[in-house]
Amino acid sequence: MSEDQNPSGDGKGQTREQHKKSAEGGSRNPYQNPDGGVTTTGHVWDDDLADFTNQPPRWWMLGLAASAIWVLVYWLYYPSVPIPTSNTFFKGFGGWTAIKEMDADKGEVDAVRGKYEARLKNLTPAAILADSDLTEYVKRSGKVLFGDNCAPCHGTNGVGTKDKEGLFAPVLNDDDWLYGGKIDDIYTSISGGRQGMMTAHKDTLTEPKIIEVAKYVKALSEGHGDSEPAGKAVFMESDCTSCHGADAKGMQAMGSANLTDRIWRFDGSLEGIKHTIAYGVNSGDPKTRIAIMPNFTEAGKLSDGDIKKLAVYVYKFGGGQADAPAIPAQAAQSAVPAVKAE
Repeated sequence: MSEDQNPSGDGKGQTREQHKKSAEGGSRNPYQNPDGGVTTTGHVWDDDLADFTNQPPRWWMLGLAASAIWVLVYWLYYPSVPIPTSNTFFKGFGGWTAIKEMDADKGEVDAVRGKYEARLKNLTPAAILADSDLTEYVKRSGKVLFGDNCAPCHGTNGVGTKDKEGLFAPVLNDDDWLYGGKIDDIYTSISGGRQGMMTAHKDTLTEPKIIEVAKYVKALSEGHGDSEPAGKAVFMESDCTSCHGADAKGMQAMGSANLTDRIWRFDGSLEGIKHTIAYGVNSGDPKTRIAIMPNFTEAGKLSDGDIKKLAVYVYKFGGGQADAPAIPAQAAQSAVPAVKAE
């Protein structure tokens, strides 16, 4: 609005400077809005814009006061300000701590789990499988146990993990088992651990023979082992059959691998097979393959009940092998003690 626009003569339409001059002459408060008569803060910008001094609504002021009171109560009730001189902190009048809250929540969880834990305490893994309610409970509660103790090596849901030498830890959700996939076999693997051994043949077989038998083993896995007669002869004449069997399908009692399928514990390339034959598995040679399943009983981290739950959980991945019909849970609970690690 231009400085000469003042049609009413009462201050409306004036610039801020005109208004102040008029007010200073005694006709108006210099901090009063020229258009509405509302007092302003005196802060002016863009020549004619000013801040009103209107008070906020009553409800807003009440909310502000209530918020301030709430902050004070919260600050006094819960732990808050550190005290550097005593290396501690103001603990609050409520005595709340995260540990206490966690214990309370854990107590609620334990109360729900208690009835299931009491039932499976003296059951064998097979008896747990025979009870649908207990099996469902173990499938849910075992997930955390598996994630904390098994997944770092075997991967989420037992898919296995790999490194440059092949499988770092075996797949648990397929039908290939070195030591057997029945429920008691799985329990024994977890409770007592596994550490198979394959002899290093670099000192008993010449390099050409190692190459021949490696070609035979690879051909076996691809379904045409007869195409490598020289390697087959070495396989039959050496000590390979004593562990892997004459049919090369392995022996679960010894944890020896089935060489006729396409599942490889280590590198399944020709070079990888040659390395395994030459340096063995857990043979003590500096270049040997390492394959060790820890003994969770000796480690002391898991209770026998936890190990049984893990065995059932792994079995329910779908790769577990069928066993004889399980003893009904009720009968097993009164007659059969829990399976113990050897």
